[in-house]
Amino acid sequence: MAHSVYLRVENTNATLAYSESEWQDVLNFIEKRFGKKPDLQTIIFLVGHRELGKHQVKFSKEQKQDLIHVGVCALLSRANYYTFLDFDEDGWPHYEYNRAMPKLEHQQQEVLLKKMIIEYFKQIN
Repeated sequence: MAHSVYLRVENTNATLAYSESEWQDVLNFIEKRFGKKPDLQTIIFLVGHRELGKHQVKFSKEQKQDLIHVGVCALLSRANYYTFLDFDEDGWPHYEYNRAMPKLEHQQQEVLLKKMIIEYFKQIN
């Protein structure tokens, strides 16, 4: 079943949807790999960790929050909400928010993140 959320873009309605079965496939893939069913925040953290590209296992609380932010930016950059700028001297990626894009409510952002996560995992598999 596909979930849909409507976004108002330049006085038109653009449909944003993701496939629930594809979302479950991503959850099952991660559960099989790590032995635990993930929530959305955990998946975003894993994306951020992968985007960082370091094989570091231990992170401070602040670094974990930064990894979640990197994950959100990497995922939403696929929908043009963020633009990758560069890596800093420590190797962390930096993004810039695209203010021209419509603001998303919480539910809309969650749907968009799920859609981008599905695309992300299709690309890396």
